[in-house]
Amino acid sequence: MASGSDNFSAAEQGLGYIYQIRFALLKMFSLPEDALCFIEKDDDLNFEDSEEGQLLASLKHKAPGDKLSDLSPDFWKSVRIWSERYLASGNNRDSIQFFLFTTGRVSNGSILESFLPGETTPPDFEQEISDTLARSASTTIQTAKDAYERIEESDRKSFLSAITIFDEQVRIADIPREIMQERMRTVRPRFRSPVYERLEGWWVNAAIELMTGHRTEPLYGNELSEKICQISAEYTEDNLPINFIGAEPPGGVRPEEDRRKFVEQLRLISVGTGRIRRAILDYYRAFEQRSSWLREDVVLDGELEDYDDRLVDEWDRMRVVLWDEIEEDASEPEFRRAGKDLLRWFEETDHERLRIRKQVTEAYVTMGSCHILANEDDPRLHWHPRFQERLTEILREDEE
Repeated sequence: MASGSDNFSAAEQGLGYIYQIRFALLKMFSLPEDALCFIEKDDDLNFEDSEEGQLLASLKHKAPGDKLSDLSPDFWKSVRIWSERYLASGNNRDSIQFFLFTTGRVSNGSILESFLPGETTPPDFEQEISDTLARSASTTIQTAKDAYERIEESDRKSFLSAITIFDEQVRIADIPREIMQERMRTVRPRFRSPVYERLEGWWVNAAIELMTGHRTEPLYGNELSEKICQISAEYTEDNLPINFIGAEPPGGVRPEEDRRKFVEQLRLISVGTGRIRRAILDYYRAFEQRSSWLREDVVLDGELEDYDDRLVDEWDRMRVVLWDEIEEDASEPEFRRAGKDLLRWFEETDHERLRIRKQVTEAYVTMGSCHILANEDDPRLHWHPRFQERLTEILREDEE
């Protein structure tokens, strides 16, 4: 691992790329819902909305204490890009703005102070800019100077007036807290962290798809609004987040090799391999989902235990009904059929009393929880009417 003083470390560059994505998310919260955002198009970020038009933003995530002075390369590199974009726009000041967002601070007395919000430029500002550029022999500055001087002198004042520097911006590690505290007031405080994590996960994936070309449409403000509403709606009194749809065990699913108790229970009633595979997936997803709810602290104390008790009670209620007419000396095929009937009832019934909360309708939660109960050392539910004695026989055979 590279140390913090390693000149060849890519950590700062990596932070810069992540900062782009996080800062874009933060900025979109402050723009109208019709705003759109591109990443790494004409600048680090491109924003457009009906009120401000086109906005090109350069981002600089600098070390603590870093300052921007007259000849800071960070600023003049952006000027080179902006000069080219300004010329490409037909020198139309009304159609484009250029922003530099930096975590550093503009030095006192620097000519760059005139680009800060609310500051006014001196009458001879264009000449001061030219004089500043002339003082440096740096290749970076010279390249910026050449690009700037391609703008007609009569248009330079207009170009410079389109530039704004926002210094001392929020740092990358502080963006989540700012979003949660300032932009998520409608979300209960205890749920803001998990809601933000899911929102950022979606945003990062969308940004990656955009930058790799798999997504051709920009990121939209109203899309962000819809997503946060969708996610936060899962963190309510009658709902819970569902985030393991499609998840599979890291080691894959191998019904033929699986010797867990809940799988053996299904074999006892001659369930096919396809349904056993489905049960293994449900078990895994429910286990991971329940663990996630506990980590995120979104379930009440004892809520999962109460839910398990309700499932066991419903199981007991239905087994009494479905097995009522089974004779003590019934044949094994009859026992298996009765077990399948009970399993099928749980698989096909979507009743509110089988849900942990009213709006949690995902089947893997119910069925996976049933299989978790069937997998306990002393299973609280089973499918075969003679489960205990049959399982004892199987285990004895395995030992032999």
